[in-house]
Amino acid sequence: MYYVYIVKCADETLYTGIATELERRIEEHNCSDKGAKYTRVRRPVTLVYSEEYPDRSAASKREYTIKKKMNRADKLALIEGVIN
Repeated sequence: MYYVYIVKCADETLYTGIATELERRIEEHNCSDKGAKYTRVRRPVTLVYSEEYPDRSAASKREYTIKKKMNRADKLALIEGVIN
C-alpha cells in the first residue's frame, strides 16, 4: 500500500509526498535527517490529509497532480473535503 499525503509545516506551508509507512514518514519529517529538505527547516509538521493507493505508479501520478496542478486554495479545498 502507498500513501499520498499532505502535511502542514510550522510556517503554514503545505508539503505533499508519498510513503509506504505513513506514520514512520511523518516521524522522519519531524525528527530525522531522512525528512525532506523542505520540511527539515519548517518543523514541526502535522499530517492534514492522506489517500491510499495500491501501487507506487498510481500514488506517484496523484502526487504529481497535487503538487503540479493544484494551487494552495485547491489543496486546502482537498484537505477540507470540498474537492477530490
